Amino acid sequence: MLTKRKSAAAGASVSSVASSASAAVPRGLDRRAFLRNSGLAVGGMAVFGAMAPGAVRKAEAVAGPMPGVPIVIKKNICTHCSVGCTVTAEVQNGVWTGQEPSWSSPINRGTHCAKGAAIREIVHGDRRLKYPLKLVDGEWQRLSWEQAITEIGDKMAEIRETSGADAMYMLGSAKFTNEGAYLFRKFGAFWGTNSVDHQARICHSTTVAGVANTWGYGAQTNSYNDIRNAKTMIIMGGNPAEAHPVAMQHVLAGKELNRANMIVVDPRFTRTAAHGTEYVRLRAGTDIPVIWGILWHVFQNGWEDKEFIRTRVYGMDEVRKEVAKWTPDEVERVSGVPGEQLKRVAYLFSQEKPSTLIWCMGATQHTVGTANVRAYCTLVLATGNIGKPGTGANIFRGHTNVQGATDLGLDVTSLPLYYGLTEGGWKHWSRVWEVEYDYLQSRFDEVPAKGGRKPRSRKENMETPGLTSTRWFDAVTLPEEDIDQRSPLRGMFVMGHGGNTVTRIPEMLKALEKLDLLVVADPHPTTFAAIPGRRNGTYLLPIATSLECDGSRTASNRSLQWGEKIVEPPFEARTDYDVIYDFAVKFGFADQMFKNIARVDNKVVADDVLREINRGGFSTGYCGQSPERLKAHMRNQAKFDLVTLRAPKDDPEVGGEYYGLPWPCWGTPEMKHPGSPLLYRTDVSVWEGGGTFRARFGVERNGQTLLAEDSFSKDSDLTDGYPEINFGILKKLGWDKDLRPAELATIQRVGGDKPDAVSWATDLSGGIQRVCMDHGVMHYGNAKARVVAWNLPDPVPVHREPIYSARPELVSKYPTRPDEMQFRLPNVGFSVQKAAVENNVFRNFPIILTSGRLVEYEGGGEETRSNKWLAELQQDMFVEINPVDAAARGVVDGSFVWVMGTENAARTRVKALVTERVGPGVAFMPFHFSGHYQGADWRGHYPAGTDPIVLGESVNTITTYGYDPVTGMQETKVVLCQIAAV
Repeated sequence: MLTKRKSAAAGASVSSVASSASAAVPRGLDRRAFLRNSGLAVGGMAVFGAMAPGAVRKAEAVAGPMPGVPIVIKKNICTHCSVGCTVTAEVQNGVWTGQEPSWSSPINRGTHCAKGAAIREIVHGDRRLKYPLKLVDGEWQRLSWEQAITEIGDKMAEIRETSGADAMYMLGSAKFTNEGAYLFRKFGAFWGTNSVDHQARICHSTTVAGVANTWGYGAQTNSYNDIRNAKTMIIMGGNPAEAHPVAMQHVLAGKELNRANMIVVDPRFTRTAAHGTEYVRLRAGTDIPVIWGILWHVFQNGWEDKEFIRTRVYGMDEVRKEVAKWTPDEVERVSGVPGEQLKRVAYLFSQEKPSTLIWCMGATQHTVGTANVRAYCTLVLATGNIGKPGTGANIFRGHTNVQGATDLGLDVTSLPLYYGLTEGGWKHWSRVWEVEYDYLQSRFDEVPAKGGRKPRSRKENMETPGLTSTRWFDAVTLPEEDIDQRSPLRGMFVMGHGGNTVTRIPEMLKALEKLDLLVVADPHPTTFAAIPGRRNGTYLLPIATSLECDGSRTASNRSLQWGEKIVEPPFEARTDYDVIYDFAVKFGFADQMFKNIARVDNKVVADDVLREINRGGFSTGYCGQSPERLKAHMRNQAKFDLVTLRAPKDDPEVGGEYYGLPWPCWGTPEMKHPGSPLLYRTDVSVWEGGGTFRARFGVERNGQTLLAEDSFSKDSDLTDGYPEINFGILKKLGWDKDLRPAELATIQRVGGDKPDAVSWATDLSGGIQRVCMDHGVMHYGNAKARVVAWNLPDPVPVHREPIYSARPELVSKYPTRPDEMQFRLPNVGFSVQKAAVENNVFRNFPIILTSGRLVEYEGGGEETRSNKWLAELQQDMFVEINPVDAAARGVVDGSFVWVMGTENAARTRVKALVTERVGPGVAFMPFHFSGHYQGADWRGHYPAGTDPIVLGESVNTITTYGYDPVTGMQETKVVLCQIAAV
């Protein structure tokens, strides 16, 4: 939320765009008067050269259109959230001089949010890194790219030689295009580590785990546009009015045009809640009690979809037993939500259908994040709200390509496209890459026995998940026997990831100070570059933004869009592709890693990278979206329907296809599958984008079938449930005769002496998929969704109190899970929770702190806080505090306060925003700020001229211990704090 504006003089505390500017502003003048009197109102950029970095200046356009100069139109994708808005750029003589919000795009239809409207500044911004730098005795020194690659490469090689491949941590980013993410994961494989992660760990890793373990794939089932079809929507743990404003237009269209019920469940009365037809305020961290409370009324009144459950859901009787415990009284006692309100919600969601459940990070960033997600999915399944227009789990993700980067393997648990870290998964990608499996295995460490654990062979280590981005720093500072790999971390290579995004920043700083090598490759230096405790061993590499390179991006709705390079990267910035290539050359494996990827004019060709993805991406349906098909969609955007996203069938280029060929887009590009806009839809054929629930969990359990009963895809030759299809089953069905000679030859080559075991996901010809679809059959099987996930810690989701609970009396009944090793490190959440109760932490820290997004900024905020258009809109980090709590503490609106956390004596100095958006005992802080630390200003530690315009304290300085056992997701939405006036 915007902090409140004041037009009068601010006295000694002059309003400013950046804290460092206060000395440059004459006292007694407000910001606008200063701009006017200084001449900046007309001078703009002309006088900036004489101003100190960070000083206030008017936001002026960099360059306007040039009369008489030809305009070249380029299309790319806005980088600031996952909606996928097209940006139409007008380029003259290689300069980006104009911008339109792409009226033809079926996603944004001529609209942008504040960030999208200001996106040209990312390219023109003066605060970008201009050339490689290294830190020497606390001073930044310029060096050439050749020097940087040589020095970094030599140090990485030394770390690998003496401490092993796992002693280097690879932290990637949703700033990558799909092609960049894929190359970074591939680089990790050739280097010999599975410790390759990115932002999804801290936003939707629990979504991926929870959703994939329910019905097969871990992604949004429908689309933003399809929300227009809903009659009832629950938005729980999301605030799209600020976080996804263009998506909010589709939400509001459904509400206003379709007269839909819009129920917002959130501990804070957000801007989204202000649009709702019903607002449900819950205690943060009680999602499962609320969902089970809704289901209690559904089951009690017989409102569930009994036929849907019978034919397409496994395990609902076990859920009923858990739900029965959550009577209205118990739900209200734990969550604070009245039973009658939840009964009303239950009726609407189950009876006024179609209904959709929308969520974001308010649902996922919990120690029970995976369980939360599975409870959400259970509610959707119990009411039959999936596989139809207007239904589904609509999961709003936070960055342009956070979906795609996750799909392409920036996840410590998988290879690209969710192939597991198994021998079969590794051999599949070895075939795609045309390298020997044994060679890749040889790149991994052997792990000695320590801490009472058995040793791991190279093969075993190759099949072991890596360290998560939420806890890498513990692998630096914990005792060596607690770190389950050959050696502790000594170095980290960061491409595009902010340094203020994980919890327990005081402990992260200790690790950063200890690292031998820190490489930050980014358009902006990020918080990693401004750590006072590092004096040597930090390198900064200037990287092109995704607006300055070709490649594809995947929006939350699973649509891929091709962005074309708008302008050349400025100064000495280089693309992710080319930097990864240069390091591959340095380490001697470029010829193998880029064997089938061309370089033209010494630059990696993004089209070839996507073609390689297509050749291997059969498991997730990334096999049909060739560069040519995606570029045709960008040329023909206006032809796709606003709601269905489908083009007319008679169009010569994109006829019958769904916009962006949303995955899964099966077979080879030549097969022309149209994409799958709605997952698990059985009322259309598989060739038309239909599908079933995936049979990935077997065929039977406890004497009950896991396959669908009396449910199948339209036009299917198999009219009941069936398992995943491999070549052996294809032969039993007699369909192997439908294979083309080249397809059969490929299957035999892949299978060797066991061709029958070749599956639909490892058949590099796509023939098994094609033949199955010709018979109307879904090659991944036809199963029931499962609401009992027997492979996860809590097979049926159960409520567990946060590690630091505001209700310590509930902890004994609803404790967190026991301590255990997870992702190579001990998770001691139970011990921390126990100590917090025993020490009565709640008495000294009685306020629940939660965090979230602002409309002006994105992610860690380095790019957007360096954008003068956006920086002007939100100039201060702040905490929202209820008037009751403010009065008790003598806190005045707009004054500075200390917000103190329960660990490390951590505290942050921020402004107070006194508001009833948060209830008594609750506070809110945005998570986009950094550059201040516990009251200290770190501006001087950035390289000169690269410091963001706006700095502020990071909320993660005071966020605390707590990790989801399935994914390592951090707990940021239920933290205890105390607030005191400065």
